[in-house]
Amino acid sequence: MTTKAKDDDGPRRSDDSEAPFEDLKTQAAALCGGQMRTWTSPDCPSGIEEQFWKQIVAFENAPEVEPFDMLIRSGLALPSPQELDDESLAAKLWEVVRGLECLGVYLSSTDHLNDRELYTRLWTDILREPIALEPEDEDGAWHVDLIGSGSEEDIDVYLKYYADEDERRRWAQEWPDHVLPRVAQRPFDRDRHLPSPYRS
Repeated sequence: MTTKAKDDDGPRRSDDSEAPFEDLKTQAAALCGGQMRTWTSPDCPSGIEEQFWKQIVAFENAPEVEPFDMLIRSGLALPSPQELDDESLAAKLWEVVRGLECLGVYLSSTDHLNDRELYTRLWTDILREPIALEPEDEDGAWHVDLIGSGSEEDIDVYLKYYADEDERRRWAQEWPDHVLPRVAQRPFDRDRHLPSPYRS
């Protein structure tokens, strides 16, 4: 959201169905400092739109917490990577993965990292990053992509291990000066076993 809020963007309904949740839209605009542009399809049922704005306001009001602290409070011990041998670290990593699932936090793009590398990234960085968790929202989910920073290093990891040929071809066309890394098989097979909010 990077532009000033406007309530008159796009088509309006012919009735007054927006009225019951105008207050929610006003709250959302205030929470983002007025930097909000909105448009609503005239075919959108008012009940769905109201629920959307309720979720926006709840998200913006949710306090930011560090997953590290939340896991500790839940009773999970989080020793430093240096304190764990390889076997203990592998077991602890999956405890953390399951603990994050309970918080509604899900990992992806981890198959290029061994267990120690992944646990170290989690322990030193990712779990320390404050996020707005909404424990009461059972459908809410935070997605943590291990190569999602947009850095050149992450882009090369994506192109090397995760991108298919069509994606690599498009990238080469759009960024001809970027030297594509050679395709390599992912060294680990973890992602397909990770919890996902989309799996039953």
